[in-house]
Amino acid sequence: MRKKGDFMSKNEEFLECEKPWVYWTLIFVAGWFGAYTFILRGGVFCNAQTANIVLFAIALGSMKWKEAAYLLVPIGSYFIGAFVSEYLGKTVKRFQLLRWDTILIGIEALVVLGLGFLPKSAPDQICQVALNFICSMQFNTFRQVKGVPAATTFVTNHIRQVGSNLAKYVRHHDEASENRVRIHGQMLLCFAGGGVVSTIAIHFFRYPSIWGSALVLFGMFLRLAYVDRFKEKERLSQVPHGH
Repeated sequence: MRKKGDFMSKNEEFLECEKPWVYWTLIFVAGWFGAYTFILRGGVFCNAQTANIVLFAIALGSMKWKEAAYLLVPIGSYFIGAFVSEYLGKTVKRFQLLRWDTILIGIEALVVLGLGFLPKSAPDQICQVALNFICSMQFNTFRQVKGVPAATTFVTNHIRQVGSNLAKYVRHHDEASENRVRIHGQMLLCFAGGGVVSTIAIHFFRYPSIWGSALVLFGMFLRLAYVDRFKEKERLSQVPHGH
């Protein structure tokens, strides 16, 4: 028996933006961002906000008001990113030119391209806030890979899902659990791969190394744009699963 959200029908045709290659690419880039900001831009991870919320609470508890106020900047950027992506996603759909998902990848590529031009002397917060913003939009836009909920900017839930569904598969040997182990395991490997490649690129190119992720995003944008205009033109109004 299939779980709700796990390949609802073998014949169901998912949109290109819901295909595994899209999610592998996005989480690979997220791993690249994580290594980049940790090594070169302030020793932080900009893909999620859990740590910033904890630090914000600590600052409030310690009555460090300036530090607490400073932490509201990345948190607020993440919040605004989610709002903007949700609002624009519904607005862009009316024009029937490209899917919002495709346009977002183009925006990400341009932002990352610009970040590569920042000199070493530029405040780290510029890079951090910019990546907070685009990661939030990405997280809010890409929600399910072939009907399976999957985050593309961090991996905590992927680790949990692999462990949980592996236990279910060992007990029941069901197809749904096996599928989820595979999907979440692939996401974990791609995220780690992005971090490895980013670290190697940083060793050779330092600050402009982030352009490597921009190239990946540009290639992804071109492929999705081609699909939108030629293969899925009649399906531009179709909403991806999870929205």
